Amino acid sequence: MLRVKDRIAVVTGAASGIGAACAAMLAAEGAQVVVADRDFDGAVAQAQRIEQQGGRAIAARVDIGDEASIAALFALTLETWGGLDVLHNNAAATSLSSTVDAAVEAVDVSVWDDTMRINLRGTMLASRYAIPLMRARGGGSIINTSSGAAQAGALGYSAYGVCKAGIEALTRYVAAQHGKEGIRCNAIAPGLIVTPATVGHYAGSVGEMMLSHHLTPRLGQPEDVAHAVVYLASDEAAFVTGQIINVDGGLLSHQPYYADEIRARTAGGVTVGAKRTT
Repeated sequence: MLRVKDRIAVVTGAASGIGAACAAMLAAEGAQVVVADRDFDGAVAQAQRIEQQGGRAIAARVDIGDEASIAALFALTLETWGGLDVLHNNAAATSLSSTVDAAVEAVDVSVWDDTMRINLRGTMLASRYAIPLMRARGGGSIINTSSGAAQAGALGYSAYGVCKAGIEALTRYVAAQHGKEGIRCNAIAPGLIVTPATVGHYAGSVGEMMLSHHLTPRLGQPEDVAHAVVYLASDEAAFVTGQIINVDGGLLSHQPYYADEIRARTAGGVTVGAKRTT
C-alpha cells in the first residue's frame, strides 16, 4: 500500500543529498512531487530520475532567500497539480555554515544575517505560502529540517545552530496555530548524514571519530531521513504534530563521556554491556 498515494508534495533543496532522497521516496510511495532547488539543472535531473523509476515529478527553481521566488514555487504547484498536501522545508544555505560561520565572537555579522534570512525566514515564508493551499484541501503536513546543531553547542557554526533552533520553535508555533485546521507541523533533526558531497570528508580517522559518538554501528544516510519524512507525511502520523524527531543514530541521547568510556573499557579488556573478558 502506497502511504502517500496521490498527495501533492513540495520538497525544497531536493536536487541532491537529503532532499533528493526524500523527494524520491515520497514519489515511490505515491506522491506527486515538486523537486525544488536553486540548482535548477540538478532539480531537473532528479525529477527525471524519479519519473524513470515510475514516479511523478516536476522540477522547479526556488531561492528560499527570495519571497517572490517562493511565491512562484507555490503558484506553479497549484497550477500544475491543483493543490498541496505536503511541504518538506529542507533547503538551507549550507555553504555559509561550512565556510564562514564561526564562533559568536568571530562570526561576520553579514553571514549571521544571511543565515537567518535564508534558512529561518525562508522556512517561515514557505510555510506561509503553503498553509492556505493546505487549508483549501482540509489539511496537510509541513515537515521542517532542523539539526542536532540546534540542541547542543559547538565551537563553531553559531549562526547555523541558532537558525535551526529558530526552526524548531517555528515548528511548534505553526503546529499550535493551524492544528485545528488539520495542518500538522513537525521537524526532523538529522545528525551526521553522509551524502555524496560529504563522503570524502568523513573518510578515515574523521569518520571513525564521529562514529565513536553514535550509538549505531554506522553513520547516517539520506534515506534514513527520507523514511522519517514519509512517515510524517502519511496518515500513520495523523496524531503527531509539534514534535522534533531526531534522526541521528543516538548522537545526542547519551552521556558526553560515552565514547571515552568505550575506549577505556576496550583498552581494559572489557566488552561494553558484558563482564570482563580478560
